[in-house]
Amino acid sequence: MTSRPHWLADSQVRPLLERFGSPLYVYHEPTLRQRLRELVGLVGHGPFHASISVKANGNPHLLSIAREEGLRGDAMSPGEILLLERAGFTAKDIFFIPNNVSESELRFAHDRGILTSLDSIDQLRTWAEAFPGSRVALRVNPLVGDGHHEKVVTAGERAKFGIVPSELDQARSILAESGITLVGLNQHIGSGFLEPSRYLAAASTLLSIAESFPQLEFVDFGGGFGIPYREHESRLDLGLLGRSLDTMLRDWMRKNNRSIEVGIEPGRYWCAECGALLGTVFAVKPRGEGAIAGTDLGFNVLQRPAMYDAYHRIDLVAVQDVDRPTVPVTWAGNICESGDILGADRQGSLPRPGDLVRVRDAGAYGWAMSSSYNARPRAAEVLVGADGEPLLIRHRETWEDLMRGVA
Repeated sequence: MTSRPHWLADSQVRPLLERFGSPLYVYHEPTLRQRLRELVGLVGHGPFHASISVKANGNPHLLSIAREEGLRGDAMSPGEILLLERAGFTAKDIFFIPNNVSESELRFAHDRGILTSLDSIDQLRTWAEAFPGSRVALRVNPLVGDGHHEKVVTAGERAKFGIVPSELDQARSILAESGITLVGLNQHIGSGFLEPSRYLAAASTLLSIAESFPQLEFVDFGGGFGIPYREHESRLDLGLLGRSLDTMLRDWMRKNNRSIEVGIEPGRYWCAECGALLGTVFAVKPRGEGAIAGTDLGFNVLQRPAMYDAYHRIDLVAVQDVDRPTVPVTWAGNICESGDILGADRQGSLPRPGDLVRVRDAGAYGWAMSSSYNARPRAAEVLVGADGEPLLIRHRETWEDLMRGVA
């Protein structure tokens, strides 16, 4: 099977690594803007808005591009709120959706005038005691979950997120006693789906719940829109999804004789495909019929394969030697853990020390989940614009950075 072309050509890889160092995260602004525009135009039945997930990628340069394209921002922590503010988002464009947080974190958002969604009865009680008479949203667990791995399913009977439907009467009582106005309901069923049926089922459930809250201003269907990490996978049909939501919303508004704003939180979709991770091969070990290729791309750099068994396409860059055998290659990192595997038994040309590697679709949950484990500084980030010129948008960490904060 011929691999689909990538926006970052083989000829660009070595110059980037020579200039900015290895490993390196690289983002493509035209691809980023294309995906953002697809999300903004998903639903034609207004009012409608799409929000980016800061936890997927929190670089302020990328966040500011999303703001320019008309998206809002979802934050899970005060730190993510600060990142959105640095990128130019104002309080009206930020939705705080925390999980199991302290009163001080809730106050951080409240004092900034940022709308907050509460995802448990206990968090609602904490909010009611601290901020009676305020406005809030509630995160509902529709008991329908979906996702590419069990660790990313965020709804269902065993999920840690959200207020289940049987708890809504209790929530109503707390709201009434504290004079709090419920202005929104939101949900998120999981991450990485490529077929929309369960998402649409959950959206229908949320709209049914919304019928019993006549004061609601909006519902947010959440997201988790997947992208085709594997060569054979088909794209999520956004056209079908958008048309289905349009029909569902028209029917609901006609039935209830009221309008309501609708939001989505598409998760990785906004930034995954615009990002690539570049690295270097430093050692190759023959093993059986294949080889282990040792790189500087440990799970401190890209955690998804170790954490979720996630698949990323791995390209050996600009290999010209036609005499290299094709063998099963296991791509490993430089972390002192047996689970430090980027991809196992991938058929390809036998790597050699000094070869360069490109990991595709690494823009979401790549740098954001990276760490300094094994005391390794985190990678730099570069943005390639429409003119092809690279812009450094995050400096590579230094040894001094690792020592900063040590008492």
